[in-house]
Amino acid sequence: MNEKSPFANHSLRPYPTIFRNPNEEYHRMTTLLNVNASAQTEERSITRRLTQNFIDSFVSVCPAAQVVERDLGRCPPPFVNAKFIEAAFTPADDRAEWMIEKLSVSDHLIDEVIRSDVIVLGAPMYNYGMPAALKAWFDQIARIGRTFSFDLVRGDHPIRPMLSGKKLVVLSSRGEFGFEPGGIRASSNALDPAIAACAHYLGAEREEIETVAVEYQEFKDERHRRSLEAGLNQTVEIARRLATSA
Repeated sequence: MNEKSPFANHSLRPYPTIFRNPNEEYHRMTTLLNVNASAQTEERSITRRLTQNFIDSFVSVCPAAQVVERDLGRCPPPFVNAKFIEAAFTPADDRAEWMIEKLSVSDHLIDEVIRSDVIVLGAPMYNYGMPAALKAWFDQIARIGRTFSFDLVRGDHPIRPMLSGKKLVVLSSRGEFGFEPGGIRASSNALDPAIAACAHYLGAEREEIETVAVEYQEFKDERHRRSLEAGLNQTVEIARRLATSA
């Protein structure tokens, strides 16, 4: 009998893993998790263009890399609800069958993060914050006993991340401009701080996040053209540097 897919009762489907070099042993591969959160198609999405640019550049330097695709824009994860919370906070050995089923999508997404070395987030700024699909993805991954531990013995800092050693690259697009620290819209930037706050669930250090932001998209002027060109070049530089050290 075939094992039941954790995605059988939800629109989320696991995308096939792309083995760039299937003759290499798995443990010798660098694994890149490519997460696209844009609701736009490839023809209209700047962040999808950036993530593809990153993958192509990374694989050109590290052809043995394994690339795992996770398209949140096309197949958004389910939102967390009361049943999810009950299941997540029930000890694993005490979970009923429905709880295991309820957490199956979360388990699959967490497994993708665990086996990755580099995580690339295609994260457009929607209404100054995360796309809903990206927030839902983080909520599925932030799991007690899987990506963080919780112990009140630690006092005011009871949460401790369980994953480490991941490289996190955020490739973003913004309709306006000036969202960088000290910029004219820095106080409106709810995207970058939220990703940084959640980075430890992915096993990444917030101080080491590499962010590329293409701005002026709504203006469609020369400033946007220059920002896009710079963003594409910066993406290539980061990808090749990380691939060289892989």
